[in-house]
Amino acid sequence: MKNNKVLGLQQLGPQWTMDSPFLFCAHHNDKYPKANEEMGPAVSLSGRNIGSDFSGKDGFNMYHGTKVPGFPAHPHRGFETVTVVLNGFVDHFDSSGANGRYGNGDVQWLTTGNGCQHSEMFPLLNTDRENPIELFQIWLNLPAADKKAKPHYKMFWNEDIPETDIKDNTEKNTHIRLIAGNIHGVQSLAPAPDSWANNPDNHVRILLIQMERNASFTLPAVSESVSRNLYFYQGKGSISIDGLTIKSSNRIKLNGNADIEIINGDAESYFLLLEGEPIRENVVQYGPFVMNTKEEIQQAIYEYQQTEYGGWPWDRADVVHSRNTKRFAKYSNGHEEHR
Repeated sequence: MKNNKVLGLQQLGPQWTMDSPFLFCAHHNDKYPKANEEMGPAVSLSGRNIGSDFSGKDGFNMYHGTKVPGFPAHPHRGFETVTVVLNGFVDHFDSSGANGRYGNGDVQWLTTGNGCQHSEMFPLLNTDRENPIELFQIWLNLPAADKKAKPHYKMFWNEDIPETDIKDNTEKNTHIRLIAGNIHGVQSLAPAPDSWANNPDNHVRILLIQMERNASFTLPAVSESVSRNLYFYQGKGSISIDGLTIKSSNRIKLNGNADIEIINGDAESYFLLLEGEPIRENVVQYGPFVMNTKEEIQQAIYEYQQTEYGGWPWDRADVVHSRNTKRFAKYSNGHEEHR
């Protein structure tokens, strides 16, 4: 069903449908139990396909982790990952020697560019209580001109990420966290330097939106060409857009050249907005490699086999920091940030 403002609806599944310039979004929402001494789940892992566990058994996944859940060392080339952690922690290590721990509202913006390896493990830090983890990982494509960019990452620390509250005419509130772009005069932090999002003409916006019950909020028109998708990922009620009633767990494809009024129902609602001007180039993807031609994919695989994109300087593929490590980032140039 669609109208002039809602161009399409799709039920959210394990993998969300994207429009250019976005490629992929995973919503990890795991109810991990108390931790054992190795920062893994203090429960039996029997009945799981350890090493590739996406079963959701008992409310959580181990993913590719064997002791600690997460994603041990793996390569990427040709795009960016934007990892938005709502709850829990991620330990980052990469082939440049950079590493860190981030979480509880932090965002990591990683340009994989010409190729890098990284690991993303989810250490369970609490031995006396449960360890829920919720995060989004968004893949943002790079245009051909930037696919050979030097790998680079930066941190958006929770305390620094711009937020705004927008009241409607009944004083009902919509709360917005700006990961990329701007809204109502509030500007996000600067993305990675080689990102498609770094040019304001590309109108890239990544917003986390939380609407109070019965609140209304308007997304302003951008352009005829912009891709605009609103992911209604959590809420017990429904919303209304241009007379159309929409329940939660839906991808809502919206007209980018119209003001979109969202009217919330009688429960809090949570959204992820992804929008931007499309990259009008051919896309060829093979797992963690995203290029423009099959020949470039073959070259990416060959170079990884030959160089491992700089190798892996750590003693294990699923390396994690110690339990008491605080949030920090150490970059390949030696600079460190601590929170």
